[in-house]
Amino acid sequence: MNNPQAKTPWLPERLDVRSFAQASGQISEETPLTRFARLAEELSESSPAEATALVRWRAEGSVRTDSQGAAPAIWLHLQAEAIVPLQCQRCLGSVETALDVDRWFRFVADEAAAEAQDEESEEDVLVLEPLMSLRNLLEDELLMSLPIVPMHETCPVPVVMQASDPGVASESDDDRPVHPFAALAQLKK
Repeated sequence: MNNPQAKTPWLPERLDVRSFAQASGQISEETPLTRFARLAEELSESSPAEATALVRWRAEGSVRTDSQGAAPAIWLHLQAEAIVPLQCQRCLGSVETALDVDRWFRFVADEAAAEAQDEESEEDVLVLEPLMSLRNLLEDELLMSLPIVPMHETCPVPVVMQASDPGVASESDDDRPVHPFAALAQLKK
């Protein structure tokens, strides 16, 4: 009885990364976006897609040695994808934004080793904890993949590009063309 939705023996909230890597463990899930509280705070409030959106993610553990034959290291490969509704900063409507995560993490024994090796490593170096929250790590990576300024390629509604402050004059208040050197012409007379 092969059930693709069967529960894995690994719990993403309390993952023993060392055992996970030594067993070449794999976790693959579809998690509702609403389970990621910090990410949900960034979403557009005007979109009903938030309630049904899913984060599809996969984690794989492994133990590898480097090319110099150093001691085996614990590795975690994390991949995720999601379509999230964000607020377009141009038209203020909801814009569906794709988030993609594909990261490698190498685990070391202590903070000093992590700091020393993180500067020269392409992968992220993390301290090995007895039990870590894989879901929190995933949420951190999704948050870092958010665009700085989410926008539509082309907004679905026309964008009004003028000040709404009544004290600020707009171009439509004066239909005459602006001549920047008109003041100089007055001085010449």
